[in-house]
Amino acid sequence: MKLGAFSISLAVKDIKASKAFYETLGFAVFAGDFEKNYLIMKNESSLIGLFEGMFENNILTFNPGWNQDADSLENFNDIRDIQKHLKSKDIKLEHEADEYSKGPASFVVLDPDGNAILVDQHV
Repeated sequence: MKLGAFSISLAVKDIKASKAFYETLGFAVFAGDFEKNYLIMKNESSLIGLFEGMFENNILTFNPGWNQDADSLENFNDIRDIQKHLKSKDIKLEHEADEYSKGPASFVVLDPDGNAILVDQHV
């Protein structure tokens, strides 16, 4: 199963302070909107999303249909197929994508320790 680009989405208290901190580690702003309190930062193939006031906990994020540079992939597993596979294995979904839709969609699943995993397809 191909899950696409991986990043960690961090729930931050102060996006300015977090941006400055990650810049000292070699990350640079790759995408996002500072005015809307979110930034995607990149260091080589590592991606970190900084999100102020959007959610409580950190989230593991996968983007089917994207590579680590957010370029669209020609061949990838559609989010609805990934979701169907997980459900066939009796994995409980916290939020589901509409299985009859096409294009962008998302779902959320929790790992055995309660860590949220967002699968968020943009194409």
